[in-house]
Amino acid sequence: MDWNEVIVISLLILAVGILVIGIGAGIYCDGQVLVLHDMLGLTLKQPKFSKNFLSGNDSIFDAIEEYVNQVKNNSFPTPSNSYE
Repeated sequence: MDWNEVIVISLLILAVGILVIGIGAGIYCDGQVLVLHDMLGLTLKQPKFSKNFLSGNDSIFDAIEEYVNQVKNNSFPTPSNSYE
């Protein structure tokens, strides 16, 4: 995604006046939807828009807590979790 697309998407999100929830739609959306199986790495192939939060954690609860923390501190999703 180049800067022109980022600017257009950001302006569009501001202009619509509603929350924009995406899945793999980029870091400029207001929210991100993830399927539990994807975020826990319980798939044959990890989707680009997700990451395995269970890896390195001792429980599903810890994995979900890490996901919430990373979303709140803006370390997830990253541009590498977005489709171009």
